Amino acid sequence: MNTTEMPSGFSTEYDYDYDTYSPCRMESVKSSSKRFLPVLYSLVILFGLPGNILVLWVLLKYRRLRNMTDICLLNLAISDLIFVLSLPFWAYFTANQWIFGDVLCKVISAFYMLGYYGGILFISLISIDRYFAIVHAVSPFMRRTTLHGLISSIAMWFIALLASLPNLIYTNTYVLEGRTTCHSFTPGGSTTKWEICIILKNNVLGFLIPLVIMLFCYTNIVIILLKNKSSKQRAIKVIFTVVITFLIFWTPHNIVLFLVSLKQLQILTGCDMLIKLTITQQITESITFIHCCLNPIIYAFLGQKFKSDLRRLFHFPWKCGYKARCKDQFTSREFNNSIRTPSSSDNYFSRLM
Repeated sequence: MNTTEMPSGFSTEYDYDYDTYSPCRMESVKSSSKRFLPVLYSLVILFGLPGNILVLWVLLKYRRLRNMTDICLLNLAISDLIFVLSLPFWAYFTANQWIFGDVLCKVISAFYMLGYYGGILFISLISIDRYFAIVHAVSPFMRRTTLHGLISSIAMWFIALLASLPNLIYTNTYVLEGRTTCHSFTPGGSTTKWEICIILKNNVLGFLIPLVIMLFCYTNIVIILLKNKSSKQRAIKVIFTVVITFLIFWTPHNIVLFLVSLKQLQILTGCDMLIKLTITQQITESITFIHCCLNPIIYAFLGQKFKSDLRRLFHFPWKCGYKARCKDQFTSREFNNSIRTPSSSDNYFSRLM
């Protein structure tokens, strides 16, 4: 059964080792997925939903989407919300069976992949935005306007939608061993080629290309910051946090997907290998889910401007004597920020992060 295009863990009691064409008993995989996957999905929903809603609330209330950075943050939060909102369906499915019908099977599967790819693509776009804002800050041809943000966002959503189309087309409900399931089927009957193409798409579009973009952009940003004597170490620490977090949460899963492709090519064989890969895929894929809970912290809550807006939202002024005085301080800060342009890479990054 193809599990590379939606959350893994929906194995039946038997699968097959295609090298020997012998049935492999998958009870251990099935029991482990029913135990820990619904709990993990529930925790991701618990922490990912309020964090991303809060980002949307602050951006729409105070930022007015006046620049490309705000638009990127908005779309990243929307991507994570789309992803998180698909998880309650998968949590119930993993613990029981699919009861939501054929249409929702296709739609929820497509939403899962749309949020999955959307989040990764907008993380890449944020890296590109910071690269142009800092490395090419003095170039008049590199203005990051609202229009540029809208065009870039539409392009990212279009790519994510194309990547999600197979789920919308080739996913359906089936009854296996008396249990209704929702999973993708193989077009044309070529199981091995189809699954390898899916894995290749996940590895390249969902990991390798974003990683190359992040490494290129943030390496050049760090070089500029190190040349600037007034640059702060905090900005560099934030950059390393972003890159290392991406590597920690996405690298293990993509390595496992590569090993799964070797299993499909019969380079890795045997029922024991199949069971170990399936369980490892469940674990590493679940680790990637946590990233949507951390995105609001890494890309929004660490920002000085965002923290200032967050204090205003909850009427919790820090280091202020009384509300009237704090209101005046916030108004003054808004005015100063509105008339000040990022004259240097350090000024921009310190305000952003």
